[in-house]
Amino acid sequence: MSQGCERCGVDVLEEAEKAREGRSGAGSGIAEVGARASAAFAGLLMLVLLIVVGERLGWFHLLESRIPWPLWAGGTLLAGLPAFRDVARAARRGRVTPHTLMTAGVLATALVGEWSSALVLALFMRIGEEVERLTVEQARRAMRSLLALRPQRARVLRSGEEREVPVEAVQPGEVVVVRPGERIPVDGEVIEGHATVDPSALTGEAMPVEVGPGSRVWAASICQLGSLRVRATSVGADTTFGRILRLVEEAERSRPEVQRLADRVATWYLPAVATVGLLVLVLRRDPLAMAAVFAVACTCAFALATPVAMLAAIGAAARRGLLIKGGRFLEALARAEVLLVDKTGTVTLGRPQVADVIPLDGWREEEVLAFAAAAERDSEHPLAEAVRALARERGVRVPAVETFEALPGIGVRAQIGGHTVTVGRIAPDGADRLQALAARLAAEGKTVVAVRLDGQPIGLLTVQDTLRPEARDALQELQRLGLRRVELLTGDRPEAAAAVARSLGIPFRAGLLPEDKIAAVRAYQTEGRVVVMVGDGVNDAPALAQADVGIAMGSGTDVALEAGHIVLLRDDWRLLPEAVRIARSTMNVIQWNFALATVYNAIGALLAALGFLPPILAAAAQVVPDVGILLNSARLLRR
Repeated sequence: MSQGCERCGVDVLEEAEKAREGRSGAGSGIAEVGARASAAFAGLLMLVLLIVVGERLGWFHLLESRIPWPLWAGGTLLAGLPAFRDVARAARRGRVTPHTLMTAGVLATALVGEWSSALVLALFMRIGEEVERLTVEQARRAMRSLLALRPQRARVLRSGEEREVPVEAVQPGEVVVVRPGERIPVDGEVIEGHATVDPSALTGEAMPVEVGPGSRVWAASICQLGSLRVRATSVGADTTFGRILRLVEEAERSRPEVQRLADRVATWYLPAVATVGLLVLVLRRDPLAMAAVFAVACTCAFALATPVAMLAAIGAAARRGLLIKGGRFLEALARAEVLLVDKTGTVTLGRPQVADVIPLDGWREEEVLAFAAAAERDSEHPLAEAVRALARERGVRVPAVETFEALPGIGVRAQIGGHTVTVGRIAPDGADRLQALAARLAAEGKTVVAVRLDGQPIGLLTVQDTLRPEARDALQELQRLGLRRVELLTGDRPEAAAAVARSLGIPFRAGLLPEDKIAAVRAYQTEGRVVVMVGDGVNDAPALAQADVGIAMGSGTDVALEAGHIVLLRDDWRLLPEAVRIARSTMNVIQWNFALATVYNAIGALLAALGFLPPILAAAAQVVPDVGILLNSARLLRR
């Protein structure tokens, strides 16, 4: 695993050791955020009440008269040293920090000899700094605890013996033994054994899946019933889980536009507050009132408004099976207007299935299917697998095959019970009496093949890709959420695209190359629209990267997963409306956070300017919106 992933995963590993499963970790993380926020709020409330009582009873002035000022100065310096240092560094670079105003307040109160006020201001500046740190860290931990962790060690077959080694020592191609109740340590293919596997830590899917030889399994999934031998295909940072850790780290570094807006607000907010403070000093000749204005109008709440909500939202999304690579993509998704979708493997399952078995001249469906499945028994063509799968599903008895021959570009031919059976395309010479029927079926987007016995047609088979059962309802829900323009983009032939588009009730463009999909995305972006692109293949990757929000299906190619800005950890279209709802809830929470900070600071500054809020109470009061923002943002974790 890369250094970045290791660094990102340290806290995650520690948190996950405490949880038996990813979901229980998620619940404990959310509970911890709520418990700590409540405890912090109660503690701050008690401290504020103590300060209010002390201020009213004159305790601070009594202490000032009995304690030498150097001790007050030393305590003030000690309490505020980290913040003072940051403010000084920023000032040398011509910048300001959220604590610049409070530092000015500390200096103002110290200069007029109000040492008790200066000390309390510095103390609450330190408390506010700790609240911010804990707020962000708890949100981050709550998010990371949603992700189950791969084991630290793995059992590898080497020289015919099981050897327990660190996960990092497993090499691709080696066989890993997984026993009941253990987490699978690698991505790989099952080569022996059957088991029930719980993939919920990665996909959010609650239902366990049955796996056996040939099945794909992923690191961090739990082997519940049965044991497996898995040939490793990806290990360490290259596993799906390793990529998630890397993407979570990238998401934490992401700065959405709304956060940049907060930075821009700070550039005029700080001078405005400084101006108000100076006016108070000039008009009222009261440096303590000026210090109180600086203290209560601290910008810490503005700094917290966005990142805490984004971290909480990314955690909520991960629990639902959505991996979001950065806050800016959540922001863009909340404003999305256009949805462009790929066809094969995206709105369809990506594997052909037999749609119709049409017998001719008195033959029965079971007989046609039996001959076709027998002829296709040894073929590697995807259509052949679809025919064999239907025969197995219907329990059709397939006759023995004497000889088999693949006919490139035509189909297959086999000898069965002394008869020649061919399965393949219909001759396009116009003389074939099946042409009209085949043309009608092809117009429905189906691939048509004929089954012949000794040269005479006995039936037709139609094969087509199957629409994902939840796709239509999900697209309708997305349209109700405001994505009015939904369009199908595919490189497939027009007939196949038209059939899928009709089923979904949306327009389509067919026969597109990757550059054509990019052009379609750019055309909408030129109109000023926010575009979402959903795809799964290599040919979709450029359009996914070009879109404002590229969404990759979890079963897609590695290229698509890297190019996408949001990854569906399970192939379920119902996750897309959920992603939009999470994005919009996040922006709503952020707006409320900004509103809370703005209104609270404005009222506090007014009270301080009028002399109703002394510096000590102003310092205590500025911590309250920080806790409020934490509690408001934690709502996203409870979705």
